[in-house]
Amino acid sequence: MKEKKKSPWAWIPSLYLAEGLPYVAVMTISVIMYKRMGISNTDIALYTSWLYLPWVIKPFWSPFVDLLKTKRWWIVTMQLLIGAGFAGIAFTIPLPFFFQATLAFFWLLAFSSATHDIAADGFYMLGLDTNQQAMYVGIRSTFYRVATIMGQGILIILAGFLESTSGSEPVKINIDASPRYTQSTFVLPQIENTLFQEGEIHFVTDKEVVQIGTHGVNKDSLQLFLDNVSALNHENGFVVKEAETKDGEDKAGESWWTSHISAPFGNWIKNTFGEKRFVAESDHTGNIGVVAVRLSKQPEQDKEMVLNTTMNRGDNSISLLQGDRLTFNASNWDKSAYMVFQIDPKLTESSNAEYKGLSGNIPFAWSITFFVLAGLFLFFSFYHRVALPKPDSDKAHAHVTAASILSEFTETFKSFFKKPQAAAAIFFMLTYRFSEAQLLKLINPFLIDPKDVGGLGLTTGEVGLVYGTVGIIGLTLGGIIGGFAAARGGLRRWLWPMTLSMLLTIATFLYLSFSQTDNLIIINICVFIEQFGYGFGFTAYMLYLMYYSDGEQKTAHYAICTGFMALGMMLPGMFAGWLQEQLGYNHFFIWVMICSVVPIIAVALLKIDPSYGKAKNKEVTEE
Repeated sequence: MKEKKKSPWAWIPSLYLAEGLPYVAVMTISVIMYKRMGISNTDIALYTSWLYLPWVIKPFWSPFVDLLKTKRWWIVTMQLLIGAGFAGIAFTIPLPFFFQATLAFFWLLAFSSATHDIAADGFYMLGLDTNQQAMYVGIRSTFYRVATIMGQGILIILAGFLESTSGSEPVKINIDASPRYTQSTFVLPQIENTLFQEGEIHFVTDKEVVQIGTHGVNKDSLQLFLDNVSALNHENGFVVKEAETKDGEDKAGESWWTSHISAPFGNWIKNTFGEKRFVAESDHTGNIGVVAVRLSKQPEQDKEMVLNTTMNRGDNSISLLQGDRLTFNASNWDKSAYMVFQIDPKLTESSNAEYKGLSGNIPFAWSITFFVLAGLFLFFSFYHRVALPKPDSDKAHAHVTAASILSEFTETFKSFFKKPQAAAAIFFMLTYRFSEAQLLKLINPFLIDPKDVGGLGLTTGEVGLVYGTVGIIGLTLGGIIGGFAAARGGLRRWLWPMTLSMLLTIATFLYLSFSQTDNLIIINICVFIEQFGYGFGFTAYMLYLMYYSDGEQKTAHYAICTGFMALGMMLPGMFAGWLQEQLGYNHFFIWVMICSVVPIIAVALLKIDPSYGKAKNKEVTEE
């Protein structure tokens, strides 16, 4: 009996949710969890950075996914293994050696997720014809982004909710910033020393509303005050001091490369092509407000109460400088710990924010969060066992032996480089995003940097609205519309419009760098246009990777393509910041526009089947 044809809507959204969530868990959620559990920034940065490695090297084991079993089997099995990894993290969080144990499970998760990516991307090409691949490429990108938002938003909110309901009453601190307030607050507040308060143990603050003036304060004076606050919090046992750099370690002198290559070359670029702009050095920075906090009564002798404070709502231009994690116990409960809040120096109008401090059972909260993820992937595995179609082309290789695996592994890489137009294709993969890769690294710094150094001087909160909201909407819409456009006309017809859309919209930042407008509407429109153009143009890139990968070993070949894609983003991004410092923003964006010539040459070298991705006039009847 013939299997009923399944709609791509039944499995593409869920498959790409399942592809995006583990990546977000490994790269983002792990950082937040370790921070809440009291791991130092040094250790968090070092160990979680290495977790990216499986995605970098996944092309090297992609041939095994092509050779052994079916892509469908790999998807279902890896989702079970990912679920087991999440469960392992959940079980080991409460343990004394949780950091080492959870890292081990995050490594398992990372390799399982990278393998799942290989199989899922391969199955996408096997389960859809070329027209459907073009049509749904925007949908798959959208649901991958939904997974990112879900991981960074809903799951973090869940953990925060569990923290707030499993501990003492949350501490709420309201920050009110206004030019009306003129005082500088380089004074440590005190809490009236009521030795014991009746009722449940809770946190006490010296004030509920912190009033901060928008005028600047002297940098040197502020640093001395912050050093004093940090020393007091450390002396009283509220914070653990981070490991400091050894004396002289950062004064080892310039390397040979810096003194003989990068510094002379950078000076030549700056003097020859750099923007001549007077930079006014300011000795002032944003004003601060200080809050004192302590416990209402002594906790049990061996019990610690950890207060984690983060923004609940309001303007991101108001930040928490010190005191985001404070530890209280029987020996320091009656002393004051200090939180220091600072406003963005570019903020000149009235604004406000609310910070919330939670003291719940942090291991319990994060264990439940990861158990939810484990259950979700158990559901994904069983759902996809039913929902995924069974294309005839998705089959394992027969008579697989150790010798044949080695032979096929070698043959996979050979066949990739022997494909027609291999040199032109690899050049395209490496350079299509040559301009955009440089731009992406500098968008946020450009929006934030003050006008006297060529930036737009936006506050942190304004950047969150412009790039984090309007930009994401433009990027998503561009991807979806690009997918439907390519499905109607095919890749070859839309390749040039999409390429020019991605490259020419960079001119919006060239305009912004020259105008340095204060008009938020114009800035939002420019960012929307550029991000829409990028999303629309990126569709052509993804479709070409599928087009070049098409064939018997398409899964492994597509994974190799994504390796070149990552390299094409990594290399230009590495020198973009250094180059911008030499050129200034105006001339840097001119340079980025000039770099558009490189992807145009790459596209001109390609030869594409006119029918690829195009809707067929006549439906082929099923046998």
